[in-house]
Amino acid sequence: MVVAVYPGSFDPVTFGHLDVIKRSSSSFDRLILGVLHNSAKSPLFSVEERVNILKKATDGIHNVIVKPFEGLSVDFARENGAQVIVRGLRAVTDFEYELQMAQTNRVLAPDIETMFMTTSLEYAYLSSTIMKEVARFGGDLSRFAPPEIISEVMRKIHTSA
Repeated sequence: MVVAVYPGSFDPVTFGHLDVIKRSSSSFDRLILGVLHNSAKSPLFSVEERVNILKKATDGIHNVIVKPFEGLSVDFARENGAQVIVRGLRAVTDFEYELQMAQTNRVLAPDIETMFMTTSLEYAYLSSTIMKEVARFGGDLSRFAPPEIISEVMRKIHTSA
């Protein structure tokens, strides 16, 4: 059984994330989405909220599991018996950072591979940060995420404003 992890903050999950999730899930027996708790960031959603939103968004994908985690991605991969870490790339600017992380992970865990997956061209511009910014100013989010995620984002933005 080939197991992969796709770690990220998913704050919030976008069509770009879902594109990488759907496409990479077909390459592995199990894909574990690791929702990162990063104490250095101030996320819009709590880890529990992000886990729940991601579970709903991936409900129809039979081999996807969603779990929270803290710490190093390679440790999360090992804890879950994963041989691969999936990383999504939107643009060249992502590649430099992701390559550095992949090389560091290779030093820390030579037995775990990193697989880069470029997001589909239609989502190459999209990030969670952009989505939150557009939401704060009342912009149309319909091209950024499914309706159920958009409603969660709008609810959260209006309650935290």
